[in-house]
Amino acid sequence: MAEVLVFHHGHGLTQGVREFAEQLRLAGHTVHVPDLFEGQVFDSLEKGIGYAESTGFGTIIERGTAAAEGLPAELVYLGFSLGVLPAQKLAQTRPGAKGALLLEACVPVSEFGGAWPRDVPVQVHGMDADPFFSGEGDVDAARALVETVADAELFLYPGDRHLFTDSGLPSHDEHAATQVTHRVLDFLDRIKWPGTLAACSA
Repeated sequence: MAEVLVFHHGHGLTQGVREFAEQLRLAGHTVHVPDLFEGQVFDSLEKGIGYAESTGFGTIIERGTAAAEGLPAELVYLGFSLGVLPAQKLAQTRPGAKGALLLEACVPVSEFGGAWPRDVPVQVHGMDADPFFSGEGDVDAARALVETVADAELFLYPGDRHLFTDSGLPSHDEHAATQVTHRVLDFLDRIKWPGTLAACSA
């Protein structure tokens, strides 16, 4: 079973993110869910992104990097939207990464120092008309990643919702989110993992 470090989106560590992580635990995986917003959860994405901007995106990424300290090198990194920043950085730069799951965001690999590691599989998920994912260049970065990495997949879902994977938000799309969950679990099941790890909470 895999060990997964999950990073929340711009609303903060919502109940929906916790529930997603719990689904992975119930499948037998070890999951860590750090709080990059230090306890703050925002009722609107605008407020959450405002907090991230005032704190500094670099600081948010540093908090994510710090969350990996003390954990095994052999992690799968999963990020929701804003959380993709630390997830992608760690997958690209921290030795030993077993995989990356980038949900509703993707940045060019050049943001974190160059090429994607050859032996790190990656999935990217997003809606095809999401104004953030498809309208701000993330889907282009994802397509470039798929073109250059042997074990990379891009899954596009019909719709224009951002954060459709969070069951507690109005933007939730149950059908698409269920597909994401199944594909994420399939991805984790095929990770080659040394030994069996007990599930834990974060």
